[in-house]
Amino acid sequence: MTKEETGVTEVAHIPVVAEGTGKTAENAGAKQKEVYNAELYAAIQESNIQRWSRSSMHLYYCVFVAFCCACANGYDGSLIGSITVMPHFKETMHSQNSGWQVSVVSSLYRLTQISGSIITTPFAALVSDRWGRKAGMVAGSIGIILGSIIASSSFSLAQVTVGRLVLGSGIQFMTVSAPAYSMEIAPPQWRGRCTGFYNCGWFGGSIPAALVCFGCQYINNNWSWRIPFICQCFACFIVLASVWFIPESPRWLFAHGRQEEAIAFLVKYHGNGNTSSRLVQLEIEEIQESIRQEEQDKEIAWWDFRCLFDTHEGRWRSSQVLMMGVFGQFSGNGLGYFNAEIFDELGIKSTAQQLGYNVLNSVLSAIGAGTAVTLTDRMPRRKVLVYGTFTCALVLAINGACNHVFGQDENNKSAANAALAFYFLFNVVNSFSYTPLQGVVPVEALDTKRRAKGLAFYGFLTGCLGFINTFCTPIANSTIGLNYIWVFVGWDCVEAVLWYFFCVEAQGRTLEELEWVYKQPHPVKASQHVDRIVQQADGTVTEKIVEHE
Repeated sequence: MTKEETGVTEVAHIPVVAEGTGKTAENAGAKQKEVYNAELYAAIQESNIQRWSRSSMHLYYCVFVAFCCACANGYDGSLIGSITVMPHFKETMHSQNSGWQVSVVSSLYRLTQISGSIITTPFAALVSDRWGRKAGMVAGSIGIILGSIIASSSFSLAQVTVGRLVLGSGIQFMTVSAPAYSMEIAPPQWRGRCTGFYNCGWFGGSIPAALVCFGCQYINNNWSWRIPFICQCFACFIVLASVWFIPESPRWLFAHGRQEEAIAFLVKYHGNGNTSSRLVQLEIEEIQESIRQEEQDKEIAWWDFRCLFDTHEGRWRSSQVLMMGVFGQFSGNGLGYFNAEIFDELGIKSTAQQLGYNVLNSVLSAIGAGTAVTLTDRMPRRKVLVYGTFTCALVLAINGACNHVFGQDENNKSAANAALAFYFLFNVVNSFSYTPLQGVVPVEALDTKRRAKGLAFYGFLTGCLGFINTFCTPIANSTIGLNYIWVFVGWDCVEAVLWYFFCVEAQGRTLEELEWVYKQPHPVKASQHVDRIVQQADGTVTEKIVEHE
């Protein structure tokens, strides 16, 4: 494929940091520092993007549109747990409050999401790659709206199933396009926060869902559960109304020969309007080099997913997606789908109390995730996942011990309250450790040619694992009660060890620079390589220290 066909032209390499022996560190106020990428760090120090400029505000709006896509998904995560305890829903669907009946009803979303994703996964990747990230968000919004309408008008479990199938297909389109969009439009220094904020849309949906269900419980007819279903359309209407006013991803534009539009985006949103911005020039150079390397793969069929596993680089990239998909679902957070049953085991029998605690749990979890988002661009991903997962195991173990004490003496309210407090604390820790990174890690791990297909695989994987969570948890809870928690205590310890040995650190690097990391024989070790620099008192980077033999 020629340069004329792709629209890619040569961009001269602009050296950002001179190599030296550290002599400039002798200047007054100068200091030596270790960073993952000297060129990127130096360019960021000089870029000085104005946070409250008009272009930055518009960029925030773009991320907000992607955030609304996650809201639609998060809304459903809270919706099912709340609706299954509503008397009119149970009466209409002939379901009980525990055991396999709840498994069938609550796993409907995951089961139909899996069925929908089997059908739509290749098409979701195709739409995102061929017509753009915005097109994928539009297709997903339409699917969720149609599915919500069908589910809200249901009079039988079969009709709910059809609605969930359509809705699950819509979710799959969104989970492919929205996180890729939020990552690809963000400046390198904001990448973690923008993508982490996108994934916090889960709470942007789950909290309103909990509040809507809490209010609707007082409606003494079938509208008590129909209204929550209808409200799921709200975030999708925002996406459909807004997507026409946001730009397309610059990486997608570059890959489709629309170079002028892509450069204009980078200059406007990453360079403060300065065409000579070092950060912009660095990004242009790296994106174009990445596209040149990917041109040979353009002929791969849209349904062919072998690129995720057929090379050393592809397998390592996919391993990060696989680990986040599995660990992000199996760290104990799946218990949250059945808060009503957990509260019931702790002696909280009132439906109003259960729904109220469900709201509180969502708010506390959102605070944990929101705090992590503000720190995402400063915290190494690997350390957060290792220590965070181990802390999850520790807190769950304390929770399990308190549950055991309460199980021996149900009059021991102190043990019940302690178990409840540590359950809330677990959700805060889990949200801090995983919620932002569930959006960040898969997108960072996947390069442009694999991103849409990899995210489609990620969505399918989380759907399958979520189904196991939602189907098995009620059965386990009715059989062994809250002792089921100990399964996650042990598994979280295993996860922490696996993160330590196999997590590739991506913080502080450009998406294109990660290509070098993943092509190394040992990507985990390569990802921890740092550059030593000299930074002057005014913030300017004057030297990258190189040891000469």
